[in-house]
Amino acid sequence: MPFNINFLDHVAIRVKDLETSVKWYEEVLGLKTYQLPEWGEFPIFMMSGKTGIALFPANTDHPALDAASKNVKIDHFAFNVSTEDFEKAKKHYDGLGLEYDIQDHYYFHSIYIKDPDSHTVELTTIVVDEDSFYK
Repeated sequence: MPFNINFLDHVAIRVKDLETSVKWYEEVLGLKTYQLPEWGEFPIFMMSGKTGIALFPANTDHPALDAASKNVKIDHFAFNVSTEDFEKAKKHYDGLGLEYDIQDHYYFHSIYIKDPDSHTVELTTIVVDEDSFYK
């Protein structure tokens, strides 16, 4: 493989009530809340070490639970890679002729692709001091 994955970084889920979900994940699993001003109201990250979930509001008025829906569901999952492997992954994706989207999330840079079933798969790399972010 031309690049290495370090670990599962997060799974993003759409929830009916952000406050209720935050409280549940804090109380039941002991996850630590990361709600960063640079990201706005959401996502709210719930972390255990360097792995966690990202909570997004669901569109509970959406009439169908299909692939385009922003209803209660898993939105995407992300693997952590080093900055070097992030660049290698882009070259690998280019070589495979894959379409991808790159986003700057202030603390992280991410590259998004779709798997054969249209699940969104993210590779993410931290671009700030790791020790000060994961406190």
